[in-house]
Amino acid sequence: MRNRPTSKQSGAALVEFALVASILFLLLAGTYEFGRAFAFYDALSKATRDGARYMSVAKKATINSSSVSTAKDIVVAAANAAKVPGFARSNVVVTCLDASYNDTTCVDGTAPGGVRVEISGYAVNIGETVPLIGNSVRIINLTPRTTMRYML
Repeated sequence: MRNRPTSKQSGAALVEFALVASILFLLLAGTYEFGRAFAFYDALSKATRDGARYMSVAKKATINSSSVSTAKDIVVAAANAAKVPGFARSNVVVTCLDASYNDTTCVDGTAPGGVRVEISGYAVNIGETVPLIGNSVRIINLTPRTTMRYML
């Protein structure tokens, strides 16, 4: 019967693997979390573009009374279709712009120079979906916006 020679290196490979695997896991988890945040930002950016596109051709007779509300609904529907969690209508801000692209209020019957649709007050928690790094949650505010010239 042969006995294994004992040496001081018997558990070194396992310890090295544990160190490398934990670092690799953290890198993969971070990549996943930031990819998730980027996907949400991209979805919200596309949603603001849809809302601004609608507002840029909205009838000036009802631009404040119905078009602003419809543009907000379009943004919320696009965000919900992209499965952006916790997104609400209160996160959408629609602003009319004058000819110099300064903020102004939307007034029925008056054509604005441009329109801006933006997301305000929406944040993504980085680190909440991976169980082992869940205690180190970081909050990233997502604030995409789209500005377009009024076309009509």
